[in-house]
Amino acid sequence: MTLTTLNHFEYMRDCVVEILTGLASTGTLPADTDFSRVSVEPTRDPKHGDIATNAAMVLAKPAGLKPHDLAGDIVAGLKNIDAVTSAEIAGPGFINIVLADDFWHARLGEVLAAGTQYGTSQIGNGKKINVEYVSANPTGPMHVGHGRGAVIGDVLANLLAKAGYDVTKEYYINDAGAQIDVLARSLHRRYLEALGEDIGEMPEGLYPGDYLVGAGKDLAGRDGDKWQGVDEENWLGPIRDFAIDAMMDLIREDLAALGVEHNTFSSERVLVGGGGVDAVMKTLEDRDLIYTGVLAPPKGKKPEDWEERPQTLFRATNFGDDVDRPVKKSDGSWTYFATDMAYHLDKFNRGFAGMIDVWGADHGGYVKRMQAAVKALTEEGGELDIKLCQMVNLMDKGEPVKMSKRAGTFVTLREVIDEVGKDVVRFIMLTRKNDAQLDFDLTKVMEQSRDNPVFYVQYSHARCCSVLRHAGEMFETTEISNEALQKADFNRLTDSAELALIKMMAAWPQMVESAAEAHEPHRIAYYLHDVSAAFHALWTKGSKDDTSLRFLSEEDRPLTLARLAMVKALATVIASGLEVMGVVPVEEMR
Repeated sequence: MTLTTLNHFEYMRDCVVEILTGLASTGTLPADTDFSRVSVEPTRDPKHGDIATNAAMVLAKPAGLKPHDLAGDIVAGLKNIDAVTSAEIAGPGFINIVLADDFWHARLGEVLAAGTQYGTSQIGNGKKINVEYVSANPTGPMHVGHGRGAVIGDVLANLLAKAGYDVTKEYYINDAGAQIDVLARSLHRRYLEALGEDIGEMPEGLYPGDYLVGAGKDLAGRDGDKWQGVDEENWLGPIRDFAIDAMMDLIREDLAALGVEHNTFSSERVLVGGGGVDAVMKTLEDRDLIYTGVLAPPKGKKPEDWEERPQTLFRATNFGDDVDRPVKKSDGSWTYFATDMAYHLDKFNRGFAGMIDVWGADHGGYVKRMQAAVKALTEEGGELDIKLCQMVNLMDKGEPVKMSKRAGTFVTLREVIDEVGKDVVRFIMLTRKNDAQLDFDLTKVMEQSRDNPVFYVQYSHARCCSVLRHAGEMFETTEISNEALQKADFNRLTDSAELALIKMMAAWPQMVESAAEAHEPHRIAYYLHDVSAAFHALWTKGSKDDTSLRFLSEEDRPLTLARLAMVKALATVIASGLEVMGVVPVEEMR
């Protein structure tokens, strides 16, 4: 059974719409008034209230009313709602609303009842959505940049699932390009090395890293000297297949170390070999969306430096792209774009009207054409969102880290995971929005300081667990299970800092929904940092400024139980957020 929880912003919007519907029934508003632009959001400053609505501002003009007058009618209705303590008009017609302490206290019970399912939503309504991420060429181990895309894609998929979508996590294996032949030739050299040949330096153009050494030995163990002294045309195919399998095994191992598991792996070779591109071209031909034409020189290219030649082009400009795009190379083979078109049509035909691709920033110029292709091939029945991930600057004590013995040219993702742990990697990758560059300092991410967001959030969870352990020791005969704490007298929680913390916890369901709808998983990391900051501030206030706010009091057990309920709820909310991030909450800091 999936337990959903209250998004109080949506709840209050429903209350506002109900008031507006009543005003329409009495003629204050036109009967056909459209309420879709009415919003209920947090106030910009908590001093002005808990939530605000723009209802009067967006509906007054169509109704021929002054915003302030309409706001007065809405405020009159709001004051009849039990959860509302006050409603006041601000400026020309915005309405600021304060909700009752009882309303917020009820959210604590909700958290304790739901456990880490708190925040689960059904706004996705079971809609199928495909999240494709990583999809690194199977030519070697993954680098740190791949790790960022892996985390962003994985957490976005988790977030969408928590919001009620039917999510499939997919990896597209680019195993049909020229780079795969280079991989096979590189492995053949390592195979010969395993048989005892002196291969010297790896020739330019082949992959120099030592990650193929083990695969070369495995191939020699399987086939002996079968491919020694044999022409390339005889060994290229079998060794290519072996190399792809070996590299995908390596990639899967690295992803598993990062806590990433895909539901589906799709192969470019299988797609092309099965006639997927031919089917796409037939579809486009039938719709008169491909033609033979000549493209103008790209921006920055002088006409004299540009060779005009007839090409097979897709009418991408019909669907929002800047220029029409080639689908066939001069040698008659398909472009990467053509195979990608086939892949996305395949996803659509598998039932995924919603598609999200997580790419590296170097694919930025590819976005418009791919979105145009999806519109064309699905007759606008499919929707493609593309998340571009900017670079990760890997450093150690502020100095760049550039080389790896294993890969030869870059630091591998696995080396970083082995150095700092998967949970740290996953969290840090979400401390910036995907389209912003990220500095990842191997030393700083292990520091136990408030400047380290991983430590800061984990420490807040560990502190909660510490309070609960000490409570168990102090009150040996008192039950502090979730069920027992739901019966605590939450009305004893009256301090402004306590209420502020409860309000932040109550915002978790709305955070899940808004982050899922925006496809922005980094919001989860930001939220967890903010709620942790509120908790640490309350802890400090109770330990230094006002001892009456300490969580444990032997003299006042009812108050202690109420505060334990708050602490347990906070630990639950943090754990729920970390669960979405794929990070294990810690109970003790060492």
